Amino acid sequence: MIVKGSAVLFIAFILFSCSAPKKKEQVKEEVFGATQVKVIKVARQRISEKISYTGTLEAWVKINITPDVGGKIAKIYVDEGDRVTKGQLLAELDTESMRLQLKQAEAGLAVAEANSKDASRNKERMDRLIKENAVSEQQYEKVKLGFEAAQAQLEQAQAAVNLARHALDVSIMKAPFSGVIASKNASVGDVINPMMGSFSPVSGVLTLMDFSKVKINIDVSQNDVLRINKGQPAQLKVSSYPDREFSGIVSIVNQTADPTTKKFGVQVVVANRDLTLRPGTFGEVTFEVLSHEDALVLPQRAIIENKYVFLAKGNKVQKKEVTLGLQNTNLVEILNGVQEGDLVVIEGNYGLIDGSDIKILEEVTK
Repeated sequence: MIVKGSAVLFIAFILFSCSAPKKKEQVKEEVFGATQVKVIKVARQRISEKISYTGTLEAWVKINITPDVGGKIAKIYVDEGDRVTKGQLLAELDTESMRLQLKQAEAGLAVAEANSKDASRNKERMDRLIKENAVSEQQYEKVKLGFEAAQAQLEQAQAAVNLARHALDVSIMKAPFSGVIASKNASVGDVINPMMGSFSPVSGVLTLMDFSKVKINIDVSQNDVLRINKGQPAQLKVSSYPDREFSGIVSIVNQTADPTTKKFGVQVVVANRDLTLRPGTFGEVTFEVLSHEDALVLPQRAIIENKYVFLAKGNKVQKKEVTLGLQNTNLVEILNGVQEGDLVVIEGNYGLIDGSDIKILEEVTK
């Protein structure tokens, strides 16, 4: 019975094995050790070599508003940040004593004018009499000297009036140009002396700036100053507007170096009509010193050891030595070693050797 049962099970197993469908084995071909890379096609475009320097933005014109005479500040009509126009009244001193001095000088002038007229009439009369020999030379000389003294007194009185008027005029402070009040350096009631504090950057009553244009002074190396010329365009970038460039022009190129730093001063002027740029902030000035049109270019990150690139050839790379031309922070000109349309590895190229297996993830366009 046991033998018979075993035979039945064996036959059933054979039948089941024959009737069950076989699964297809899908074989995946995998390449082990291939480096994943990104490539770019060698293309022609314009490339320029640039040099950059950092400097501080300054107002085109800056002046401390200070009266020519000393006195007590009576009124200040503006505040910090106010925009003012040329000729606008900004501040004034207490002028009461000056007005009294002017009245006194004008009275003295009136007396001098009367004396001058009297002396002039006496001289005219004496001129006639001397021709008729009706007076002596001594009498004539005395009248003539009196006339000359009266004229001198008249000039002296007129100068006193002019001086008093000038003191009154300069005690009233007006804007010499349109601009912005940068700082308020004194208060009403303060006594100001224009002869003191002249070396302070905030001396005077107010500081007025015109920064409708700004200037940036930079110190340039001996090699770079030879590549910068007066009138040359320049570009300014500031951190507060990282995506914006401001166009400027070189206004000054010093021909002698600073004896301490051994560098050359260069000044760039940038238009700032909307007052976007603020004096006292830092900016980066860039000069385009050389450019080539229709050059073969690659991104800087494609270059290995400053002389090699890896060309993508199917699923392998070929190491090529290249000669570099113009360079800037982003691009480099290739003089020989590659041709237009070649695919060059720009990401994943470090660690590759000639003939390495690669897998291209993406063809970058820029």
